[in-house]
Amino acid sequence: METPALLAEALATFEHLFVQAAEAGEPDPTAMALATASLDARPSLRMVLLKAHDARGFVFYTHMDGRKGRELQDNPQASLLFHWPRLRNGVQVRIEGEVQVVADEEADLYFASRPRGSQIGAWASKQSETLESVESFESRLQQVEREFAGRDIPRPPRWTGFRVKPRRIEFWYGAQYRLHERKVYERDVAGEWTTRMLYP
Repeated sequence: METPALLAEALATFEHLFVQAAEAGEPDPTAMALATASLDARPSLRMVLLKAHDARGFVFYTHMDGRKGRELQDNPQASLLFHWPRLRNGVQVRIEGEVQVVADEEADLYFASRPRGSQIGAWASKQSETLESVESFESRLQQVEREFAGRDIPRPPRWTGFRVKPRRIEFWYGAQYRLHERKVYERDVAGEWTTRMLYP
């Protein structure tokens, strides 16, 4: 399926800024704030890492049974924010859209690429649940290490990726006297993309 011209333009701008952020020395250009909301409209926010991006959307990985995983299943809408203060006078990219679970094959490939310690942690962690003690978590880590000793570690069945399919992408460029430059790309209900400038 052909990518709409304005979406392609927005994605090309993001890719250009993403590369520039790394060159500018940002500690981790993939770091992004992820906002979700429960069914009763209570928002929550945390930092996650971007693991893939293309015309289909922006992907991160997590446990489906953790708080963000549960909220995204109940209310599959999310907002992302990249903040690169070392780039130009500061750049922000805001992305909003619907959320979809990635295909199992895609999640399997990414999980297999993770360091073994991270794979063990994904099996051992009961993400967002109460942790009785550090020792109990260490015990779970050791148990997983023994279980998979000498063999590859498969992806946990409830650990996967979520893709944010953009409905709105805004580029915010910092400027002196708060005269910031803002440009937004938006998709309407018919799937048509438009773009416009915003006051700072």
